Amino acid sequence: MSSFNAQLPLVFAPKNQYLKQDFMVCSCNHAALKAIELWPNWPFFSLLIFGPHGCGKTHLAHIFADHINLHLKKPIPIGFIQARDIRTNKVSYIHSQYPCLIVENVSAQVNEEALFHLFNIYQNEGGFILFTSLFPFARINFKLPDLKSRLNMVPRVPISEPDDEMLEALILKLFSDRGIMVSADVLNYIIQNMERSFSYALKLVDAADSLSLALKRAVTVPLIKEAMHQISHNTQEELF
Repeated sequence: MSSFNAQLPLVFAPKNQYLKQDFMVCSCNHAALKAIELWPNWPFFSLLIFGPHGCGKTHLAHIFADHINLHLKKPIPIGFIQARDIRTNKVSYIHSQYPCLIVENVSAQVNEEALFHLFNIYQNEGGFILFTSLFPFARINFKLPDLKSRLNMVPRVPISEPDDEMLEALILKLFSDRGIMVSADVLNYIIQNMERSFSYALKLVDAADSLSLALKRAVTVPLIKEAMHQISHNTQEELF
């Protein structure tokens, strides 16, 4: 039976714990981890961590939140908000509730006026903000000149795409999180043939896990080939 015609079971994704001990440190993300752990001795009230999808920005944000409360004698509330959800009439409330704020996924699809006011109130009245984004702020097409100038002041630390050593460790961890052990042959095939990105690693393990469950087959090189073909097929469909 073709894998595309198999009835895929309803499965629940592994729960993300976002613990520091589960964060895989390597050359591509070491600087980002060190930057958040410098708090509260940051040179500025805010920091931007940027990098590709799946590179661990949200994991780092949770490590940052844990770091704050480990550093303080008394825990404080730490806010997590998607950048697209910030509204001007909520800025004062957010600042009053969260002396430390994590603003995730900053992009051009934000309420620029609201983000501008949020930036100003934390800078002028006290507080800290950790921003995350796919891109450095200078590459985002903001329309509001004052917002552009302020965000370009924020220190930034990139997370780059993984090297082979990181990819190998990541693939093993992603499969292990699903209770799947893979052979050296499977791992070598994946590393030699996969796209070199965090996002592809996530897609591949998800696809292989789903196919393995649906077809009641072990994760072998032939199944990985099917998973890669499925990803390629889905990507082509998205393009047209």
